[in-house]
Amino acid sequence: MGEEKAIFDLEERTGKFGEDIIDFAKTLPETIINKPLISQVIRSGTSLGANYMEANGAESKKDFVHKISICKKEAKETMHWFRMIAKANSDKKEVCGKLYQEVHELTKIFARTLSTCRKNSNNDN
Repeated sequence: MGEEKAIFDLEERTGKFGEDIIDFAKTLPETIINKPLISQVIRSGTSLGANYMEANGAESKKDFVHKISICKKEAKETMHWFRMIAKANSDKKEVCGKLYQEVHELTKIFARTLSTCRKNSNNDN
């Protein structure tokens, strides 16, 4: 099972993460502060799955690396938005913390994938 299984499940995992963000966003009150935060976290968080699926369909190694880089960037941005949402909604800190932890783990997976790709590219030369 191990890492190979985890990589195989990453499409499902990023898709589920996007669904979890949508469900969570529905629980937040639509205040003047929350509206832009909700919009931002939905955009960055749900894009992880779409960008990962694009990476899986990449036309070259370079294209794959580029798309995984976007996944990592969007994941890091999502971490920021959860921090802001937790600040604006102290009663949601626990849920934000769980979602933050998941996106943090995804960020580490994308970073490791990039590192492996770059290492393999250097070995090809």
